[in-house]
Amino acid sequence: MSRQREMASDIVASGISDHDRNMETDVMEHESLDAFEGFENDTDTDKDSTELELEKAVFGDEAGFYQRLKEHGLTGDDPQQPIAIQREVRDEIEEDIQDIRDVDDADLFILDSGPSVKPLTLTTSRQYRESSSDTSEAAWHDSDDERITVSLANNPRLRKLRNYEGEDLVDGKEYSKRLRRQYERLYPVPDWATQAKTKKNRLRNESHSLKASWDSSQHSASEGEMSVDSDELSAPPLAKLLQQSGSLTDSNQVVLRGKRKLRPEVIDMQRTKDVGVAQPSAISSLVFHPHHPLLLSSGPASTIFLHHVSPRPPNPNPLLTSLHVQSTPLTTTSFQPPNGNKILFAGRRRYFHSWDLSSGRIDKICRVYGHQSEQKSMERFKMSPCGRWMGIVGSQRKGGGLINVLDAHTSQWIAEVRVESKGGVADFEWWGDGEGMTALGKAGEAVEWDVRQKKVVGRWVDEGAVGTTVAAMGGSGSGPEDLGGDRWVAVGSSSGIVNIYDRKGWGGGKIPAGPKPTRVFDQLTTPTSHLVFSPDGQLMVIASRWKRDALRLVHLPSCTVYRNWPTSSTPLGRITAVAFSPNSEMLAVANEQGKIRLWEIRG
Repeated sequence: MSRQREMASDIVASGISDHDRNMETDVMEHESLDAFEGFENDTDTDKDSTELELEKAVFGDEAGFYQRLKEHGLTGDDPQQPIAIQREVRDEIEEDIQDIRDVDDADLFILDSGPSVKPLTLTTSRQYRESSSDTSEAAWHDSDDERITVSLANNPRLRKLRNYEGEDLVDGKEYSKRLRRQYERLYPVPDWATQAKTKKNRLRNESHSLKASWDSSQHSASEGEMSVDSDELSAPPLAKLLQQSGSLTDSNQVVLRGKRKLRPEVIDMQRTKDVGVAQPSAISSLVFHPHHPLLLSSGPASTIFLHHVSPRPPNPNPLLTSLHVQSTPLTTTSFQPPNGNKILFAGRRRYFHSWDLSSGRIDKICRVYGHQSEQKSMERFKMSPCGRWMGIVGSQRKGGGLINVLDAHTSQWIAEVRVESKGGVADFEWWGDGEGMTALGKAGEAVEWDVRQKKVVGRWVDEGAVGTTVAAMGGSGSGPEDLGGDRWVAVGSSSGIVNIYDRKGWGGGKIPAGPKPTRVFDQLTTPTSHLVFSPDGQLMVIASRWKRDALRLVHLPSCTVYRNWPTSSTPLGRITAVAFSPNSEMLAVANEQGKIRLWEIRG
């Protein structure tokens, strides 16, 4: 106790602060407690040498403590020295705490990203888009994202999202972009997805360009009779496409061989490589180019595909180009005869488009002036073989149905063909010379219309017609000249029955009112959807899309169905389009799965 009094008097004499007194009082109380505990431990047994050595190794001893004080320039002789050491250490700790008390957490840990002079400001998604190379737009925007503010510096898990050290506040849209960017850093996009994204961006850019041309043409349509867009679309011309394909530059014309004679009942069909990969939708239109080995296809996916027909390896039937039309599921696509320098395409809209392959220019024809109420959709059209006329099935059915005839070069209205039939127009087909057409109503009534006289030159009724669905003409050059030279006319019905008529004796105004069909085909049990003649007039395809593998191949002029093809294992599917090549040596069949099968007709 005398020692404690001496220490207390020394504290008073030295004039230290109250804080120091409190600290020294705590030390004295601690020493008193140690003395009391030592008094209690006097009754314990003495520690052996092993325990003492272990305590010294773990906790040290008094001699070692003073030795380390001497190494730091402190002497252990002064009894007040341990208290001074405590005071100095505590003062240093308090100063350090005071220095960092007002420092942000972001400043305590510095990222090794180099010096930064950018201020701590709010980064918005608009600023990020201006500096980002990604021009894609989101399909949907949440207005709440712009009102949300996220701190990247206060949350240790979000500091990795900062672009520089001093960045802190970002809005909701920018925060979602940063998260997406960080995810792509951890899980890079695979190559196959990158290629698909590149193709998608290219199609999107083409659709944006096409949309801009549509907007300008719609504005001009309100000022004129028939409006054609004057803006150009970045579509490559046909010459450039042919130059990019090595095999096309050497031999870019379809080889027209001498006419061969096919035998009936048995035919040699050799399947080749499919044309391209499966398209994103069913294929509703399939057409060969009249001169080049090109195949045009389209469907409800609003995309036109142009393939090079070349089944030879290593890259059989490659894709030359494609064109995406925004928000227009395509129904009909066709080359413009006779040269095929233009592609016409339309969907269920009040307009159609013309793609000039020579220059890459795409024009939009908005309406038929004076016939807007009759032509609410231009999805069903056909080009005349001469390339001068274009026939479009009208939407009005009052008093039957009608077909508007336009000039294929100027898109001006020329004439109107009316079919007096209940239910409207089922289908029509141009004559072989392009100077007239045969139109059929859904009740079976047919009219022969001459474009030169602009009047109906004959009428007849399909025998046993029950809901006429489709019509086709073939055998050009062997029929009556005043009716276009076509020998055969085939009519399909909703019952699957197909009637084929021989028109050899119909010339000179001798069109019978109720002709007898040369042959009745009853192989189909579902509605007939496709009737296609080969250009040489020796083959005819009848098919139905309402049943799998519902296709038959007919030999002409014998009008017999081939019995060896197709077989039960022929992969046809639900047929949506059929086309013959110009030399009648290739047959292309498209189905609902978006696949195009190709067969070589060997005879």
